[in-house]
Amino acid sequence: EGSWYFTFQYAFDKEMAKRGYITVDKGSVTVNGVSLTVCHPTDDTFQVAIIPYTYEHTNFHTFEIGSVVNIEFDIIGKYISRMIQYK
Repeated sequence: EGSWYFTFQYAFDKEMAKRGYITVDKGSVTVNGVSLTVCHPTDDTFQVAIIPYTYEHTNFHTFEIGSVVNIEFDIIGKYISRMIQYK
C-alpha cells in the first residue's frame, strides 16, 4: 500500500534468454542502479513496486512513458539458463 507499480518493457528475443537475460517473479532486477524485486514478469515486460521513499530519492520521479532506462538482469537467471542448456 502506498506503492506505485512501474511496468518496464524491453526488446526480447530467444538469444537474450539463452544468455540469461530473463526476469522471474520475485527475482531481482536493477533499473538505473536501483535494485528491485520483480513482479508480474512476461517475456518482454516486468513490473516493480516503488515505495514513496524510493520514488522521491531516485530518478524514478522523472520517468515518463517511453523513458529509456538501464536494466541489469539478475545473475541467477544467467546461471539457471546455462544449467538448462547443458542438461
